[in-house]
Amino acid sequence: MEILLIIPVLLFSVVVHEVAHAWQALREGDTTARDLGRITLNPIPHLDPMGSVLVPLVLYLLPGDFLFGWARPVPVNPRNYRSYRAGDIRVSLAGIVSNLCLVALCTLGLVVTVQLHDLSLFSGQIGASMAQVFTYGIFINLILAYFNLIPVPPLDGSHVLYHLLPPAAGARYRALGRYGVTLLFLTILVFPGAFGVLLSPVFVAFEWVLGLVAAP
Repeated sequence: MEILLIIPVLLFSVVVHEVAHAWQALREGDTTARDLGRITLNPIPHLDPMGSVLVPLVLYLLPGDFLFGWARPVPVNPRNYRSYRAGDIRVSLAGIVSNLCLVALCTLGLVVTVQLHDLSLFSGQIGASMAQVFTYGIFINLILAYFNLIPVPPLDGSHVLYHLLPPAAGARYRALGRYGVTLLFLTILVFPGAFGVLLSPVFVAFEWVLGLVAAP
């Protein structure tokens, strides 16, 4: 039953993340994503067979509570941005900001659900399922926002670091994008405990948010 709630929340969250990149790219002057029909919440154009289906399914079946996935990256052409450096940073951070906005919305939804339940206006399996959906939404979007901040090319955080480096060092750094995510996931599989430590700020933030919800 859990997987029937988690997968839609994960897919919606990664789709919103990619739409935010596409929308911000359009604001910066690049129409590439819009012309390819990627400014849409319809998940079909965004689905990645590996990141949207296979990886989440394998992680769900493996021991542990970690679930992750991604959508097909939105194609953009930074050279079309009115300001290349600022535009590239804003487009990269747009996905992270969208996930943090979803954290706030899911927190609000969970607060309302809990309040309605306390007033006996909302109870039963539907109320419990909605509370689970909002809880998963908080946790998944915290992971997405934090994970994408990791400065490993081609993750979003790497774009910010790239522009802080000297040109020669930046070029070598960006070239790591061919192997960055592969090496990162190999690390997850070989040293799952180390990755749990890396994600410890997510668990701290998650517990803090749930504490806010439970506060009288």
